[in-house]
Amino acid sequence: MNKWLRIFKHRLLDERDAERALGAGALERIEALVADSEQRHGGEIRVCVEAGLPLSYLWRNATARERAIALFGKLRVWDTEGNNGVLIYLLLADHQIEIVADRGLSRLMSAAQWRDMVDRMAQAFKQHQFEAGLNAAIDEVDRLLAQHFPLPEGAANPNELPDAPMLS
Repeated sequence: MNKWLRIFKHRLLDERDAERALGAGALERIEALVADSEQRHGGEIRVCVEAGLPLSYLWRNATARERAIALFGKLRVWDTEGNNGVLIYLLLADHQIEIVADRGLSRLMSAAQWRDMVDRMAQAFKQHQFEAGLNAAIDEVDRLLAQHFPLPEGAANPNELPDAPMLS
């Protein structure tokens, strides 16, 4: 895509577009899904939805993956006790989804397995079913975290990260 066209497309969208794309009540439902998920495992899930990339990213033609990795650090998803935080990132302008997992979980999965998961979720996004796609992502990550980081009997997840999706 032409660089100037991409810049225009991204700058045209803002947080309100992200809210509209998800639909009424979606943020609360996603937050509840994350909170419920974290009752079954010791991991942390963070969801971030961006309408468009910041101008500095666009100017250097950065990818959604680069932005997701930057947000993984900025939102401190890497800073969980068990090194098992996962960021689910959706970039609306490019219809891209990225999953960035901390080393505790990422070392248990191959790059191909992560890519397959993202490809399955992308089908919902192609049909503009953003909430459904994010829910599917949360469900898949939940299953992985429950499998690899189950909570011991009677233990509770200390909830190290906010459950509410971040919009920008």
